[in-house]
Amino acid sequence: MTSQENFEVKLPLFEGPFDLLLFFIERDELDIYDIPIAKITNDFLDYVHHMETLNIEVASEFILVAATLMRIKSKMLLPRPQLDEQGNEIDPREELVKHLLEYKKYKSVVDVFHKMEETELMKEKRGNLMKELKALAESTNVEAELQDVTIFKLMTVFEKVMKRFEAEKNKPVHQVIQYPYTVEGQKKYVVDEVNKRQRLSFMELLQTFPTRIGLIFNFLAILEMLALQQISIQIGEGYNNFWVTKHEPAGEAVNGNQ
Repeated sequence: MTSQENFEVKLPLFEGPFDLLLFFIERDELDIYDIPIAKITNDFLDYVHHMETLNIEVASEFILVAATLMRIKSKMLLPRPQLDEQGNEIDPREELVKHLLEYKKYKSVVDVFHKMEETELMKEKRGNLMKELKALAESTNVEAELQDVTIFKLMTVFEKVMKRFEAEKNKPVHQVIQYPYTVEGQKKYVVDEVNKRQRLSFMELLQTFPTRIGLIFNFLAILEMLALQQISIQIGEGYNNFWVTKHEPAGEAVNGNQ
């Protein structure tokens, strides 16, 4: 049984050949004024060959710079250097270094512009009120409309505005109020009161917490403690009142009655 392995090779993307050259110079910490032309040419051609191997279309500018590098390399290998009008030796790398320095300068400026662009995109436009009013006036032809204005039209508009104002003013408002009670808090209150006074009247709870929400939370707390056998109740006079007492086991209650 044979298995085929797929290998994915990713090459870093560069904006152009000079961007690639600057990458090599910064990676190897080379002196841009004294470029080792043989090494950087080999690195550049190796990158171009990798692009061709991966069937990536090589841009013409990369091919042009590759040819320029090879031309500079061949000139530096010649035994007779070229001289200028003053008799000084002409460095074949001089023009390349000049272009690299220019590219580096503009690249640094472009990076600053990119940061400025990102900062501006995060801001909201202030707008120009006078300009917007002028554009609105030009689009609606206010003067022509004002010529046809009558008292009846003004009264009609005023009536619509007042109706809208009343509707907004009388719009129901939904207000969320947090309950000042909790079941656990009311359970603790009931237990504390029973421990102090031996028994607690439900009517006294109503007087202490006279609101409907207070009544509900106290009733829920009593029901939960009854279910957990933490308290007992004794029916008092009438059907609307009872006493809350400490819970006593059945055996102790029988002995007490004897």
